[in-house]
Amino acid sequence: MLINRRKFIQQASLASAAILSSSLLKVNAADDPAETLTILHTNDTHSRLDPFPNDGSRNAGLGGIAARSEIIKKIRSEVSNVLLLDAGDIFQGTPYFNVFKGEAEIKAMSLLGYDAATIGNHDFDAGVDNLATQLQHASFPILICNYDFRGTSMEGKSLPYKIFQKGNLKIGVTGIGIQLKGNVAENLYGKTVYQDPIVSSNLVAEALKSQHKCDLVICLSHLGDKYEDDKISDEILAKESYDIDLIIGAHTHKLFTQPRKYRNRKNNDVIVNQVGWMGLHLGRLDYVFNRSGKKNLAQSHTVVIGKKTSD
Repeated sequence: MLINRRKFIQQASLASAAILSSSLLKVNAADDPAETLTILHTNDTHSRLDPFPNDGSRNAGLGGIAARSEIIKKIRSEVSNVLLLDAGDIFQGTPYFNVFKGEAEIKAMSLLGYDAATIGNHDFDAGVDNLATQLQHASFPILICNYDFRGTSMEGKSLPYKIFQKGNLKIGVTGIGIQLKGNVAENLYGKTVYQDPIVSSNLVAEALKSQHKCDLVICLSHLGDKYEDDKISDEILAKESYDIDLIIGAHTHKLFTQPRKYRNRKNNDVIVNQVGWMGLHLGRLDYVFNRSGKKNLAQSHTVVIGKKTSD
């Protein structure tokens, strides 16, 4: 009887340990990363396809589409789920635009494999008809939800959003543009109608999150970082949003040392990032998604183009 009792206690202890171990494994599995996503982004490249000249200036030898391409290729070889995005002002700033009116820039971005971009005010600098013409060279969509292009040559040449499948993740991306009046000559944007970017982006983001069940909602914004007056900015958009998780900014040419974090109307985090101008930097944001669907910005990098940097 004593031997049997000891055997019973031993077996019960082993069973309890197994149950506890199984329970811990389940908890740990839920916390383990299910998927990762690397977001690479640029803004305000302003036709700078070549590096800055080696003239001893602060930016000498930096930038350039070739160096950017090599960095992007390297990152894509190291991680599986990558999105490459641009927040506008692709055009204007070098003789490439003066001569080719944006064709070279769009073709270069297509060769680099951009997934999407939005429109900046300077992308209208040769007129709305030219913008429409140059987009025939794009292998990526132009995303913008607050410009109504009906009755213009841009009608049907942009999308309000696009959903990207990366592994098991659904990533919704939209774009918003700045007020055209006062930033673009009226004859250049023609019949294009500017709509409230906060209202427009909130409607799209709600659809992406609630209807399409996106794991992350990104807004490519050409509003600008923030202003001293009440002009709509990325800061205001972040605070007035409901379902946007990440705002990739532009227009104000700000180089953030770290992404900024705001609280939205639902008291959730909204990350905002912007990486300067003229293609000098590439933004990198690494997200981790666990099995329960929670996401976390694990790392952020600002990679200097044309200069060796450590991760």
